[in-house]
Amino acid sequence: MGKPTGFMEIPRETLPSRPVEDRVNDWKEIYLDFPEEKQKAQGARCMDCGVPFCNQGCPLGNLIPDWNDHVYRGRWKEAIDSLHKTNNFPEFTGRICPAPCEGSCVLGIIEPPVSIKLIEVSIVDRAFKEGWIKPEPPAHRTGKKVAVIGSGPAGLAAAAQLNKAGHTVTVYERAPRVGGLLTFGIPDFKLEKHVVDRRVDLLREEGITFRTSCNIGVDITMDEIRGDADAVVLACGSTQPRDLNIPGRELKGVHFAMDFLTAQNHLNYGDLPDWMTSINVKDRNVIIIGGGDTGADCLGTSHRQGAASIAQFEIVPRPPEERAPDNMWPEWPRVFRVSSAHEEGGKREYSINTKKFIGDDKGHVKALITERVEWTKDENGRHAMKPVPGSEETWPAEAVFLAMGFVHPEKPGPIEQLGLELNPRGNVKADDNYMTSAEGVFAAGDMRRGQSLVVWAIAEGRKAARGVDAWLMGTSDLPG
Repeated sequence: MGKPTGFMEIPRETLPSRPVEDRVNDWKEIYLDFPEEKQKAQGARCMDCGVPFCNQGCPLGNLIPDWNDHVYRGRWKEAIDSLHKTNNFPEFTGRICPAPCEGSCVLGIIEPPVSIKLIEVSIVDRAFKEGWIKPEPPAHRTGKKVAVIGSGPAGLAAAAQLNKAGHTVTVYERAPRVGGLLTFGIPDFKLEKHVVDRRVDLLREEGITFRTSCNIGVDITMDEIRGDADAVVLACGSTQPRDLNIPGRELKGVHFAMDFLTAQNHLNYGDLPDWMTSINVKDRNVIIIGGGDTGADCLGTSHRQGAASIAQFEIVPRPPEERAPDNMWPEWPRVFRVSSAHEEGGKREYSINTKKFIGDDKGHVKALITERVEWTKDENGRHAMKPVPGSEETWPAEAVFLAMGFVHPEKPGPIEQLGLELNPRGNVKADDNYMTSAEGVFAAGDMRRGQSLVVWAIAEGRKAARGVDAWLMGTSDLPG
């Protein structure tokens, strides 16, 4: 244990960020450097609990007390070795994960929890800076070939693990660059793309082949892929957005959130495809429908494009400042949060439902009509919503972004070509070893689990890789 009294003496600190007036003028990551001595001090706050619930709160089962202690003692090389035992890409999770581990931190019962996310990114950034993270190709090859469809966090994790096991791995990606959601979904101010490219370059040097701009069903069929591979991992994500079918939905200026975010990331790369239309909201009134992370990403992007005004709508009530009585530790704390994008401005409206879009004489959205709603519980404890009489409002809006989540994977493509069985939610059904209804075809990430976090996608990719390895070789030494 690092410092037995550390949690009593040292207050929680998190990464400082650049001033709002500076960061909204560029697309760079918002955080500033954090001195090494302060990083060590934050590691000293870890209590080294007898039962470390942070490990269980993390889908990857990260060895958090171990690397907290290493950081406190200045053992940075040991810290990155410990971190990499369970997480292939801590530079991603350390930046964009909402840190469910911190919600399960024992210290969090009585004090602000340990700054686990800060310590994680400090470790991996230090390791890259020192040159400790190098390509580690496998010592031998098994002769087995595996195709991975999709290069998001689940696909990359599966590919990395299968490559370590000695299989020859090819990753297929329909976008022109590797990374999936990491590259084209998450804005640069949260995750600069050189961070993704750096890891992808390492994976290439370790022997993984990437085929980009390769759309399954258009450029190559699943039959061709299966004919050349001994096993297939589907990691195509849950990319079908939830729509809002109300009057005026067809108006120009009403967009899905990911169309907005993806186009901006392409622009930042300088390679907007001919078939993709950029969306710019400079001097426009913007409404974002959806209060989650994707909505916040639209908010931060709209700030940087120079929107005249921005409001973010959420149909559910505003969360409480502290845990509600029915939201006990170590569950994820469902509390009010302020993201970096919210710090930059914009209104947040809760318990509000959009009823109608209004257009101008050119067929472009110019406003929307909302009503306030009340939430109650029925005798079975199920939530029910009812409108508040006389609460209608009209909001000016020349751009509207639908950020209400995703419903299931896209059906054209591998799912239809393979005739895969789906679960009741429309996701790909897989067994405990992650194999689908098609023998030798496995599924991982959002495609199997449904829309979730990057940390869950990495965990899914690792577990699917273990299933593939065991199916190919009869047993597997890969960690799950």
